Amino acid sequence: MQTLDWTRATAIASEIAGGWAEARGPGGAIVLFDTAGPRGVGAGGFASMEHGIPFTAETPSRYASISKHMLAATLLLEGFDLDAPLGALLDDLPPAIGVVPLGRALDMTGALPDMMEVLWQQGVPFTASLSAAELFSILRRLHSTCAVPGTEMAYSNTGWRLAQMAIPAQRGVSYVEALERRLTGPLGLPITLPLDEAEVVPGLATGYWRDGEVWRRGRYGLHFSASGGLAGSAAALTRWAGALMAGRGPLDGILEQLTAPRGFADGSPSAYRLGLVCTALGGTPLVVHGGSLPGYRNHLLMAPGLGVGVALLSNREEDAFWPALRVMAALVGEAMPEPAANPTGLYAAEQGPFWAELLPGVIEYMGGQEKLVASADGGFRSLPAYLDIRLRPAADGALEGLVGGAARRLLPVPPGLPLDPGLVGHWREQEFGAELTVRADGTARFPWAGGTGMETRLTPLPGARALASLTHAMWRHRPCLWRDADGALCLAGHRARVLRFLPCP
Repeated sequence: MQTLDWTRATAIASEIAGGWAEARGPGGAIVLFDTAGPRGVGAGGFASMEHGIPFTAETPSRYASISKHMLAATLLLEGFDLDAPLGALLDDLPPAIGVVPLGRALDMTGALPDMMEVLWQQGVPFTASLSAAELFSILRRLHSTCAVPGTEMAYSNTGWRLAQMAIPAQRGVSYVEALERRLTGPLGLPITLPLDEAEVVPGLATGYWRDGEVWRRGRYGLHFSASGGLAGSAAALTRWAGALMAGRGPLDGILEQLTAPRGFADGSPSAYRLGLVCTALGGTPLVVHGGSLPGYRNHLLMAPGLGVGVALLSNREEDAFWPALRVMAALVGEAMPEPAANPTGLYAAEQGPFWAELLPGVIEYMGGQEKLVASADGGFRSLPAYLDIRLRPAADGALEGLVGGAARRLLPVPPGLPLDPGLVGHWREQEFGAELTVRADGTARFPWAGGTGMETRLTPLPGARALASLTHAMWRHRPCLWRDADGALCLAGHRARVLRFLPCP
């Protein structure tokens, strides 16, 4: 039986939080817990820099995407059929989206375009204030999915937005009412669902991000939804997670259902389940999920076999997974993963929009970033916070393996490539009217903020493709431009690959 070292793990949590306090900036709370409740806390830094309010384990913050598995638990308790197509649960969905089963919408294999990325690609910033109804009206105009459902895992909040809408459509009550009736009420949890950033949450920590040497407030204008909208403290989150591992009250058997194997259409397994990722630290199985909103980064790690966990909530735009993993490693007596000795540089598939850029120990795949660790086969893999990546170098310098369950072969991109003239021109997206211009000198003007436009210098890829680099506040978007078989200019990120631009007359 593994020995749990609460003293050492709490000391590491305090060390991490002490760094936040010493820097006199935003902070966070790290709570170690078991099924009975919190066992150790490290907290530091400010919940509000403006007012000098300290961040504690009782400070409400935004859970962001940690919210997802709570919606999944609610859906299970409400008796929803995971095999039901979305079109049977909601009216007025486009046919390609309506046929996707609810389970695939939740386990990220449904190929549903993520609405934030779809909006960014047509020039609508994530700071724009859009309601749930406005987002749904845009979704209804999307006539395809990013890929064939069931062929790969690609992170998307859209399925979760639709699942939330299915509750009032099928049960006649809002998700907030169902959540309170099924979970937060019986468990006595002070967890709320504000609809957007304008809704007042008493005591809520302000989110911050670093702009050079200056801290700035984070902002997210879109309707939050159950995909990432819950707010509560680290203490409340650990009470939830402890009850989930113990199967207490309404949660009897729910964790087993949330983490039950999910697979691709070919029968191969996926690490991503219903709002939770199943992975391992050494010989200790873990169930994890993170959350990110502008100015907030969080992670929840549970070791159900040991009945213990670590929750990290922060109001600073920094990685939360690896600090939380350090604490978990100390708690359960496992070594931290060995860093990957991966090659570096830019890579792209022979065809299509698939690309990756590697730095030491890090991979950015089509805009999403994961840290890399060494794998037993001589390659490298992610310890998935979200996306399961398993690659190894081939004899010709290519990288081969699986990304999100899909086979990928990525070739090194030669330096100094010229821009393919087939990309040059003025292009218009037919459904939404967004326009972009690609110039022969390798620059491009992308749609942005109602005609303002955003300039970028393109990075050419082989095969009439190129990468853009678009920055808004703390986030960078790197869509791939490529020509499809019909000659349309397509924009593709990992989360959205549905916009097609045709030449302007």
